[in-house]
Amino acid sequence: MAPELLRMECPPPQGTQKGDVYSFGIILQEVALRRGAFYLEGDPLSPKEIVDRVILGEWPCLRPTIDSQSDRPELGQLMERCWAEEPTERPEFNQIRVLLRKQNKESRTNILDNLLSRMEQYANNLEELVEERTQAYHEEKRKAEALLYQILPHSVAEQLKRGETVQAEAFDSVTIYFSDIVGFTTISAESTPMEVVTLLNDLYTCFDAIIDNFDVYKVETIGDAYMVVSGLPVRNGKLHGREIARMALALLDAVRAFKIRHRPEQQLKLRIGIHSGPVCAGVVGLKMPRYCLFGDTVNTSSRMESTGEALKIHVSAATRDVLLEFNCFQLELRGEIDIKGKGKMTTYWLLGESDSQ
Repeated sequence: MAPELLRMECPPPQGTQKGDVYSFGIILQEVALRRGAFYLEGDPLSPKEIVDRVILGEWPCLRPTIDSQSDRPELGQLMERCWAEEPTERPEFNQIRVLLRKQNKESRTNILDNLLSRMEQYANNLEELVEERTQAYHEEKRKAEALLYQILPHSVAEQLKRGETVQAEAFDSVTIYFSDIVGFTTISAESTPMEVVTLLNDLYTCFDAIIDNFDVYKVETIGDAYMVVSGLPVRNGKLHGREIARMALALLDAVRAFKIRHRPEQQLKLRIGIHSGPVCAGVVGLKMPRYCLFGDTVNTSSRMESTGEALKIHVSAATRDVLLEFNCFQLELRGEIDIKGKGKMTTYWLLGESDSQ
């Protein structure tokens, strides 16, 4: 917009002819140099700074840079006349047409065609740039969504993507798996930090590949502790007990064959605990949201693991009752044991799964 219009409190909606000539000069410079609107050589100014200085009108008046090395000095002179500070000094459009025609006759190429060609090239470059940026945006969006799906259950992640608030939800019956490595503290003390990281990375990469075959959700890993749940956020009836049991057996088989890189002769000893019951689940946190489980079932599952034995699957009576309905799991009575905060509890060992169901 021309300086005189910028200075008006209420500029005419349709503008002025002299103001249009000023705008034509700005566009002519942008097309000729292909450097963006109101290109200034040297330190760039923000759009607001440019507008403020144009309105101020201090001499010398702020105007775009003209290519002094151009083989068309007449074109630069025309630009300067078009954006003259005094509107009356700007040429009329019929004069501009005559000047451009005159330059056209002195050139082997049509300057108007050249300008149109540059404008078309500029538009094509802009389209390519928009397409590249759009593709980059979609790629970053895909990566962000993939990361979100790894942090949160798919259904919960979809809710967050839609901008919905994820409400805490109560689940009547789920089965929770806890495991840790017996003697992990000793292994850590006798290994370098990099060896410990490699061990856990190898182990959990193996575990993650296995649990993908079951209807379960990995809640978290803390050090050598591994927590998995079935039956939420999508309910699956009583199948949660079967899914966790089968997964636990598969993980135990994998651990028996697992080799520690820096201690290939040492058997890794996994201790597993399973319990079934009600829980409450919800998303906690904003910067790093986590899908967390709350309730006594979580604590009891952890107690099943801590009171278990190496390379065995320790299950509660509640989980045993769920598994009996499938008539395919081999269970052995362990007996009554003291569980912190619970007192005496009858527990069982999960030995395997038979072919019959």
